[in-house]
Amino acid sequence: MRSFLRKILMVAWSAVLAFLILGFGQRLWGALLVTNLKTTPAIPWAVPLMGLVLWLMWKYLGGSWWPRRTSEARRRCLRAMRVPAPVLGWAFVAGLLSIVALAGYWIVLFQLVKMSPNTVPDLSKFPWLTTALVIVMASLVSPVTEESAFRGYCQVILEREFNGTVAVVISSFLFAMAHVTHGLLWPKLLVYFLVGVVFGVTAYLTRSTIPALPVHIIGDMIFFILVWPYDAGRNLVWESGTDKWFWIHAGQAVLFTALAIPAFLRLAKVSEPLRAAGGSGIDNGRA
Repeated sequence: MRSFLRKILMVAWSAVLAFLILGFGQRLWGALLVTNLKTTPAIPWAVPLMGLVLWLMWKYLGGSWWPRRTSEARRRCLRAMRVPAPVLGWAFVAGLLSIVALAGYWIVLFQLVKMSPNTVPDLSKFPWLTTALVIVMASLVSPVTEESAFRGYCQVILEREFNGTVAVVISSFLFAMAHVTHGLLWPKLLVYFLVGVVFGVTAYLTRSTIPALPVHIIGDMIFFILVWPYDAGRNLVWESGTDKWFWIHAGQAVLFTALAIPAFLRLAKVSEPLRAAGGSGIDNGRA
């Protein structure tokens, strides 16, 4: 019973830390962006300022600065470790294939289940430089905050109490719950859960949050530019029937899933020395 209660407390603690990290970064970016666009839209000052904030967050969560007594625990929880080039390469390939597959699932599900589209800010009335820089920064804020929050602090704590599979599943569930602001709709939450699994498995296999970052950034840009803006115009197949694009996206989902699985198996193989050398990749210290 004591062991069970401890596990429950660790799940709760990992969730609290993850949501605190996520909330701080994303709410600050939202406040800076709104203020910038309302006051001086021609000068995108919020972008470099948020870039500085992200760097400071990453450094602090990685163990820099006061209090020194928590430096090592913070470093281990962020686990922003460098990995060999083959590991980084296969993580990129496996992750990118997964993102393409997940984009296909998202589009297909939008044509099978009636859902409200994700809100994408209308930046068309702002200068092109502001628009471009805002999209780039928006595609950086989520990856940095979410990887440090869920695949770093949250999953590291969970890996102390559970095996890797359970830790990834729990962190992915919490990651999906962090997106209920996009709608309490099972198809959306399913895709977000699968995104969490992709990045959670990557972090677990490589013992690092670094390999998932470039894939997460590219994935956000793909959804910001190529997927979410068109969701409002997608028709339900039950009302208008299927067209060639529905089947293309369905094939995209299946094909790239089939390609991603062996890529992840290869990633597991090339990253095996990292897991063998580091054991669990963490120690028994506490964050």
